[in-house]
Amino acid sequence: MDEDESLRRYGLRPSAGDLERIRELLETRTEMERRRQGDGDTELLKLSCVQLFNAGALGDVLPIWRAEESSWDAHGSIDVQLLCGAGLAETKEHLAAASSEDASAALAYLLSCEAAGDFVGFSVASQARWYARYYLG
Repeated sequence: MDEDESLRRYGLRPSAGDLERIRELLETRTEMERRRQGDGDTELLKLSCVQLFNAGALGDVLPIWRAEESSWDAHGSIDVQLLCGAGLAETKEHLAAASSEDASAALAYLLSCEAAGDFVGFSVASQARWYARYYLG
């Protein structure tokens, strides 16, 4: 599956029944990208993260983080805001309550990006509109 097929099949706001397939796709592609940069298709990784962002589930924060950190290209392609589909404050609380190295690293990065101004004017709705314009024109 490539980015165009995923967009046609699932759209930007997948149905609840399709979310598990997108999560599996993200996990598989993240592992491929981690093994060798370029193998995971960073554009498909990013779209999968956007689709999960639009679902707004806190359980998707760490899989999105792992996708972002899977390679240098993925890190540059997957926006930090995609971690925050449930909201910035909610995501920070979720990561602070988690007890894993991934959660600690994601929270530290999120806080540094927030301090750098990457979340000025951020809202889930405005970010979702931006991605809709990006993907759907």
